[in-house]
Amino acid sequence: MLADWLPGIVMLGLFALGTPIAFAIAISALSFFLVDGEVPLNIFVQKMVTATDSYPLLAIPFFVLAGAIMNRAGITRKLLALADALVGHMTGALAQMCTVLATLLGGLTASSSADAAMLAKVIGPEMTRHGYSPAFAAVITSCSAIIASLIPPSIGLIIYGYIADASIGRLFIGGIVPGLMIATSLMTVTWWISKRRGYLPLRSEFAGGAEVWRTFREALWALSIPVFIIVGIRYGIFTPTEAGAITVLYVILVGKYAYRSLKFGDLPRLLKETALDTASVMLMVCAASAFGFYLAWERIPPQLAAWLVSLTRDPTMLLLLINVMLIVLGTAVEGTSALIILTPIFVPILTKLGIDPVHFGVVLVANLTIAGVTPPVGQMMFISSQVLKVPMDDYTVEVLPFLGAMMVVLVLMTLFPQTVLWLPNLVYGQ
Repeated sequence: MLADWLPGIVMLGLFALGTPIAFAIAISALSFFLVDGEVPLNIFVQKMVTATDSYPLLAIPFFVLAGAIMNRAGITRKLLALADALVGHMTGALAQMCTVLATLLGGLTASSSADAAMLAKVIGPEMTRHGYSPAFAAVITSCSAIIASLIPPSIGLIIYGYIADASIGRLFIGGIVPGLMIATSLMTVTWWISKRRGYLPLRSEFAGGAEVWRTFREALWALSIPVFIIVGIRYGIFTPTEAGAITVLYVILVGKYAYRSLKFGDLPRLLKETALDTASVMLMVCAASAFGFYLAWERIPPQLAAWLVSLTRDPTMLLLLINVMLIVLGTAVEGTSALIILTPIFVPILTKLGIDPVHFGVVLVANLTIAGVTPPVGQMMFISSQVLKVPMDDYTVEVLPFLGAMMVVLVLMTLFPQTVLWLPNLVYGQ
């Protein structure tokens, strides 16, 4: 029947025309309800609306607001000074500082897109002034932002945990080691390229223990926030959703009284910014809920499961095949929408084969976020390239070695589940 395939065809066509992701998904779902004839049209509206009735998703606006407050409170300057003290003596120091800063910020912004915008604006111009290629600066600022999708709190992991009914606390902790692995891979490639091109250190030698300690002490309030979140969730002091609300209060107090750089007059603008950012995410969640009804009605997930299992019943090989498919898909579809659409398809299949949903969730989020720096459709790529005025052709050439390094990390995460599960099992038990 036409209705079986029409939504997919419509969605691909709308993507090709450059239609915003949320509208493309919603219109595709609506086409099914209009053509099928068996399902009342009001179900489309119901599915869109009921998707917002979710307690776990309340964490998204809270963490987005917390990140906006931290950026406004000038916390970036404290962390940048710490990054300078740690790696300012290394070859390609500014690019190395970019990755270190992204790692420190990962637990504060909760958003790769927010990180990419901040890094491109703060460090990107400094890199070009020091002789770095603008394309290289755009690549390292966008790739470093991937770390924010794994270091807690991560909006992608919250959405996955909600859809897959997986422990958000375990997902948060499971993302830490892979996030550090991504950071290490980026710093290694940065050192190699910087050595070849002569990108110099900012310091003649390591800053020394005294300066590292001083900058660490000044940044301590900021660094305490991810620890505060993880400890609170682990010991049941608050749920992941409540953690978002408490974190907002915590960062207001830190910005106002510890760093004395936040004014209460800034809050209305920050609330408006948060509302706009949250609305864009939630609109995709609502649209994907209606599209998910179409998938379930047409029994597409079981059919896809049967096809994948017919290829191989080995869990590791199946994960590798899914990774390849996601990499290809990620070059054409925005990461968050792919996460929302694909999670209910893959999780039942993999759970039956004994794959831990926390392991798969971290691999899935990492894979789809890496797609955010992959041409031709990559949100972080667009943000950094726009800020630094870099053509896509130049960006594409520069990003290849970084993509190669991150793919190696992705394969390691896939083949060795303990890279993801070791820390959650240590904190929560088996």
